[in-house]
Amino acid sequence: MNLEMHIRAFILSFLLFPYASNTLADYFPNNENWDISSPEAEGVSPNKIDKLMDLSFSDDATQAVVVIKNGKIISEKYANGYDLNSHGTSWSMAKSYYAALIGISIDRGEINSLDDKVSVYLDYFDDERSDITLRDLLDMSSGLDFPTHEHEKMFFQADHLQYAKKVGVEKNAGEKFEYNNVNSMLLGDILFQATGKKADVLFEERILEPLGIGDYKLWKDEMGNVMTYCCVDMSARDYSKLGLLFARDGKWNDKQIVSKEFVDETFQVVWETPSRFSDYKRYYSLHWWVSKYDEESKIFNTSGKFGQYTFVDRENDVVVTRISKYSEQDNGSTQKWGIMKYLRWAGIDNAIAIGRMLIASGTIESGSDVITPFTEEEGESYEFYVKYPEIIDSIADLSRN
Repeated sequence: MNLEMHIRAFILSFLLFPYASNTLADYFPNNENWDISSPEAEGVSPNKIDKLMDLSFSDDATQAVVVIKNGKIISEKYANGYDLNSHGTSWSMAKSYYAALIGISIDRGEINSLDDKVSVYLDYFDDERSDITLRDLLDMSSGLDFPTHEHEKMFFQADHLQYAKKVGVEKNAGEKFEYNNVNSMLLGDILFQATGKKADVLFEERILEPLGIGDYKLWKDEMGNVMTYCCVDMSARDYSKLGLLFARDGKWNDKQIVSKEFVDETFQVVWETPSRFSDYKRYYSLHWWVSKYDEESKIFNTSGKFGQYTFVDRENDVVVTRISKYSEQDNGSTQKWGIMKYLRWAGIDNAIAIGRMLIASGTIESGSDVITPFTEEEGESYEFYVKYPEIIDSIADLSRN
């Protein structure tokens, strides 16, 4: 081939590259069916996938890891006793999902703006909380009272919304990042006042059904309030669909589920967050964590208490979900505390430890005497946190040449 032909071939490949890339980005899974591809076919080194899987499964708490590139599954692995249909529970990954409903309500004109005062929708915020905006709630900078347990004690109450309504102000809104579960619990009431529908119904109608997700649990407290700060049960593949929705600018097939403008606003850095499980620096924006933000890649993620994650590298069309081991219950999706109600005001670690002990001893039966999302000790991550910087680098490495 002479020089002129080389030049022509180069120009042709350059011109066709955007078209090929967009064609790949047009693929979406069809309901329960995913296209299974190979790392090589999607331009990823199998060795890099192996490294990511080895890092993830070095923690015995790992239940499943699913890796998506160009909308297709290029690798997935499950711990013994689990498969592609096994549910995990999200814990706080759910915060990101219910926050998306705020964006959709803005798109539909039901909510005017992220900068609306919360008091526009919640009349009980017409007090010392009157300066707090929706953005403040979603950015975890509301200034609401912030105890050391981050209001995780709310999880053990009969009425989570009543608990959230009573939380007062500690500092000025917009002043400081504080990861406060009450901020997220209030989203359900805001959505109900704006739309007339509860958050679980909105989630089903506006996100889950369009994405073809049909096997899930959306947890509620004993009074029927949707727990919008936690607790959605589904498979690792279905969590990955929610990640893919954001990786694709809020679009699913030919339908814009949530506006690109809201996704763009979500996928930025607002707060640098305090170190939690390691010295690795992370950031926060609109109920999403940011684990990497540089010229190479921008990796955003949902995050759950015991090591549940969906990582989204939107620029490189990569989604990685990792969930920890979970024993699903069959008796509905509404909490029932039974004798565990006496632990409502115990320390969080004490309540978890005592609950595990009572279940292990047979004193209470999970799913009968007590109904609630519950992670046993085998599903509580440790090594995954220790290796978190390596895992993030490994995800970024999937897109390196």
